[in-house]
Amino acid sequence: MHISERGQITIPKPLRDRFGMHHNVEVEVTPTDEGLLIRKRMRGRDAVARIYGILSRDGNDAYPVADTDAYIEEIRGR
Repeated sequence: MHISERGQITIPKPLRDRFGMHHNVEVEVTPTDEGLLIRKRMRGRDAVARIYGILSRDGNDAYPVADTDAYIEEIRGR
């Protein structure tokens, strides 16, 4: 591996596949005593952020219920 004139490196495909570093994945570069550590950026996501957008506002989505209470009743089978 080498660093290009623009400061870019190419991570070999087997390593990208193994660690899930595909196109547009953000990474962090952290200096350590041994060199640089490159890892996928982990974003802390709260529960609301994980489910945001599941329910459609107009009822035309994969989950056709626009009302949260009605959705909960539907998935509970009531």
